Amino acid sequence: MNLPKIVVLTGAGISAESGIKTFRDQNGLWENHSIEEVATYEAYIKNPELVHQFYNARREQLLSDQVKPNPAHHALKKLYDALGDDHFFLVTQNIDDLHDRVDTPCVHMHGELLKVRCENCSEIYEHHAHLYVETPCSQCAQPGQLRPHVVWFGEIPLQMDYIYDQLATADIFLSIGTSGLVYPAAQFVQEAKRVGGAKCIELNREHTPRSIDFDQSIQGLAGDTVPQWVDQFIQEQGI
Repeated sequence: MNLPKIVVLTGAGISAESGIKTFRDQNGLWENHSIEEVATYEAYIKNPELVHQFYNARREQLLSDQVKPNPAHHALKKLYDALGDDHFFLVTQNIDDLHDRVDTPCVHMHGELLKVRCENCSEIYEHHAHLYVETPCSQCAQPGQLRPHVVWFGEIPLQMDYIYDQLATADIFLSIGTSGLVYPAAQFVQEAKRVGGAKCIELNREHTPRSIDFDQSIQGLAGDTVPQWVDQFIQEQGI
């Protein structure tokens, strides 16, 4: 069976329906702090206590009983199971583990909230508890060297070459729950079209500034639109 290759990009919109706050209010503040105070490497160097406090709160929320994968996450797992590794690739802008909880392989281009990285030995490992300045690295035992394994503003997202290689082979590019304003992910639709000639489809709660770049734009909650799209696609493909 000649199945199409689907590349999926997910953003904050898919996680919001699982109970994860965006942390950014209408004034652009994150928990009453500016991005420059809590989400840059310079902020981490200047005030690591505040940065750790901010991410401890996000980690605690992610691990709460109220947060769990929603129907959109389960639908993408269904799509992956139908297509397999050769015809499905998922990259997420989200730093939560909701795709992982339903066993859908994905690339976390902005890192993972439930992991830490040591500035001293470069080791990356799982860490679910609160993180403090004095927390020692479990590998090299050095205190004061652990940071959240997340990509802060001004840093280069992870595995970009691999992501662009996948976009170049896409027959369908599916963008879910992302505003299309954050680079480099904002360029993925043009990249998928330019290199691979992919059909580009946007599933979002509302129109975005990037909607005009897509061949099809579908509005609605991800928990509704993604299962519907996946079921229709699987039926059409006869898989």
